[in-house]
Amino acid sequence: MTTGRLGVLLRRPDQSRPAFLELFFDLVFVLAFLRLSQELFEQLSWTGAFQTLVLLLAVLAVWFSTARFLDAFDPQHRLVQLLTMPIIFGTLVMAAATPEAFGRTGLVFAGTYVTVRLGGLAVAIFYLRGHAARTSAVRLAFWAGMAAIPWIAGALLTGGGRAVLWMTAAVIEYAGIALGFPTPKLGRSGERRLEVVVSEEHTAERYQQFFIIALGEPILVTGLTLGGGDFGADQVVGALLAFTTTALLWRVYIHRAGALLAEAIAATANPRRVAILTIYSHVIMVAGIITMAVGDELVIAHPLGHAEPAWTTVILGGPALFLVGRAAFEYAVFGRVSAPRVTGALALAAVTPATRSAPPIAVAGIAALVLAGVAVADTLRARRVPSETPSPPG
Repeated sequence: MTTGRLGVLLRRPDQSRPAFLELFFDLVFVLAFLRLSQELFEQLSWTGAFQTLVLLLAVLAVWFSTARFLDAFDPQHRLVQLLTMPIIFGTLVMAAATPEAFGRTGLVFAGTYVTVRLGGLAVAIFYLRGHAARTSAVRLAFWAGMAAIPWIAGALLTGGGRAVLWMTAAVIEYAGIALGFPTPKLGRSGERRLEVVVSEEHTAERYQQFFIIALGEPILVTGLTLGGGDFGADQVVGALLAFTTTALLWRVYIHRAGALLAEAIAATANPRRVAILTIYSHVIMVAGIITMAVGDELVIAHPLGHAEPAWTTVILGGPALFLVGRAAFEYAVFGRVSAPRVTGALALAAVTPATRSAPPIAVAGIAALVLAGVAVADTLRARRVPSETPSPPG
């Protein structure tokens, strides 16, 4: 395998740890997630949830694609750093345009997204000449190009037409991941290998770091909402419950599967399948975290108020979504799903109708108890099976 004339730009095998450039890139998503939770908070309806999901899929696609870009290139090289800055700024612009993306800033959001996606891939294709990973970049560009059509067309429409076309665009991109990006003359990516050579430890750490960035969203919302109130006892208790729930999400995530992802990637005979499951599971988990952040704001601002059905749905639905995503992540690492995650998600769904008349602080207490039960069950299982090794699906 050759590395082309500019092979000096490629990441070396000894560069397995995430670089400062990658951490700097992640910081933009603090704003992106805050904007997305604000979008859902201001439109707490099925329409608002659908629109927030569409925008979230676009934002996460930028992270996944850029993370893959930096898997191939040396993030300490000045040219790579220079080429990454427009992607970071473009993500910042997307985040800023999010609140009005289905209104006056639709073309700004979609245009910036398409530019960031295709521009980054064009750079990768140019500099990967002679490298095996270039084929993968071409496949990604082909599918991103197909999705660009409904992204831009949707931005020229209003109302439901925009939502339908943008969701179509997102489905195209995420379907490409599952299908292996089949492309004319190039076929689809191999079942048993990843064309971008990465360190297992690097990949695992990047997902762990990104998950921590996502958890920063409910932490930020909790602090801002509490600081905007009068620090009444009920609000402080609400903030304590919000923080406890966030801490439990962290604990449930890192338990085994979150800590053993690198070993799972190294052990699997089908790394592409593990990569697909890891991407999809993190999409679901991040969606749950953003939903939970909206619930936290409601709990702290109106701890003893009359909970509307939508309030109860987000307070309990956020942790439930997280558990569903965490179950998929567990399957990616161990090839099975432990009962506590499924039981916890089902329990949260089952109690939702019964808590419609309960105050938000009581509903938040139920969510915290369910997550605590999952964490305790994880601890007990770890004592029974202390040295479980990854066994990802083949």
